[in-house]
Amino acid sequence: MKKISVLIPCYNEEENVVPMSEAVADIFAKELPEYDYELVFIDNDSKDATRPLLRDICKKNPHVKAIFNAKNFGQFNSPYYGILQTTGDCTISMCCDFQDPVELIPKYVREWEKGYKIVIGIKTSSKENKMMYHLRSLYYKMIKKFSDVEQIEHFTGSGLYDKDFVQVLRDLKDPTPFLRGIVAELGYERKEIPYEQPQRRAGKTHNNFFTLFDAAMLSITSYTKIGLRLCTIIGAIFSAIGFIIAIIYLVMKLIWWNRFAAGMAPVLIGMFFLGSIQIFFIGFLGEYILSMNKRLMNRPLVVESERINFDA
Repeated sequence: MKKISVLIPCYNEEENVVPMSEAVADIFAKELPEYDYELVFIDNDSKDATRPLLRDICKKNPHVKAIFNAKNFGQFNSPYYGILQTTGDCTISMCCDFQDPVELIPKYVREWEKGYKIVIGIKTSSKENKMMYHLRSLYYKMIKKFSDVEQIEHFTGSGLYDKDFVQVLRDLKDPTPFLRGIVAELGYERKEIPYEQPQRRAGKTHNNFFTLFDAAMLSITSYTKIGLRLCTIIGAIFSAIGFIIAIIYLVMKLIWWNRFAAGMAPVLIGMFFLGSIQIFFIGFLGEYILSMNKRLMNRPLVVESERINFDA
């Protein structure tokens, strides 16, 4: 009997972990009875009642396993690490807030049985904030245009990954993993399943400006050269403009020596403008250096404090 692993990352999801465990168990009982399964929750140091609820779920259902992180290791490390701990013939990753519909699980599995080693969900629309959906669309198009690697639009990471691809992830040993980019860059031929993203079942989203900015910068610094190219191109353009203006001022001063008084205003304006451009691009370069620094330190993805229902 083939075994399917379902990974559910969670953080402060006390209102969703029990319904999610029941929904997944129900899907396997009714639609996938021919498969064995394990449901792995990885908790990213929740501060609410998520962990006591997970302990209770694990006691009642031996198919359910839990990993408790020692602290919050971020939105990318924890799910990636969780995938590496699964033991099934394939692993399905889904979020705990029901925005990845559990009804996708049988669809993923059917395509996997047809031979696809990667089956992913693609959002075609969303019942969440419309403005945010369109801003994400613009972001994906920008990254896709400038990236050296194929980028998958509206792919959140939800999907099925065959054990062969999971082994690729294990061998990768990337301390700053970005699963969406890795699937596009290193993955096998994939099947895309369209779906409409529903609203969160309960609770508040943990995404904010800083988490979204972090995701955008990780994608840009990992898969594009646009930031470095902009520094070089814009720097060259403004250097040329500055040189031309300097020549013009010199000629005008030589022709109208006594009448032409440029004053300090153009010098100050130029200094402040060029200074702001330099500061902006120093910050941009800092993002690349930060990404490199994390990889050089090679720290562990996650430090566990406890795991439940795993074999010794």
